Amino acid sequence: MGKLTLTTFLTLDGVMQAPGGPEEDRTGGFAYGGWLVPFADEGMGEFVSGLFGRAGAFLLGRRTYEMFARHWPQHDDPGDPVARRLNRLPKYVASTTLKAPAWGPATVLDGEHLQSEIIRVKDALDGELQVHGSGALAQWLLARDLVEELNLLVFPVFLGAGRRLFPTGGLPTACELTASRTTSRGTAIHTYRPTGRAAFGTFAD
Repeated sequence: MGKLTLTTFLTLDGVMQAPGGPEEDRTGGFAYGGWLVPFADEGMGEFVSGLFGRAGAFLLGRRTYEMFARHWPQHDDPGDPVARRLNRLPKYVASTTLKAPAWGPATVLDGEHLQSEIIRVKDALDGELQVHGSGALAQWLLARDLVEELNLLVFPVFLGAGRRLFPTGGLPTACELTASRTTSRGTAIHTYRPTGRAAFGTFAD
């Protein structure tokens, strides 16, 4: 049985939008795309390569799927574990508008049974069903307790603007830290396992 994992690049103030380049996602007038690039280093690359090595399939939102589809087929290096797996493993796209995905193997999941379809796909896998980016989908999955592991790569920069992974009104959730490391350029990589609803207390007598 597989495991649904979510991996997100974040700023210190929780922004996940357009980490990789200025034109990646200008939604809402976002002008700070490419904020990750100055901090990319060997440690980050090693973590990402190991992560993709555990993938059995990918679950992506439409925008992330289309962005990946423009890039990765043109960079299909068999020696690159990211390119090799993204281009060859099954991709499942959560979308109500995408009808004919050209970058395969790909299957569109939509409609009122999306949650059960995702669970069916995950349970049939030998490996991880990995979500990368896909902000709206990530929030949808978190709100339904479907994420079994979170990999948060937190970069030492804050922006004051941009779409965030954890929105106001999200589901209060407690997590267990299962792994942690820091790269040479100061990126903190934390792996968490959600453990249920957040608990609350007081230090007062």
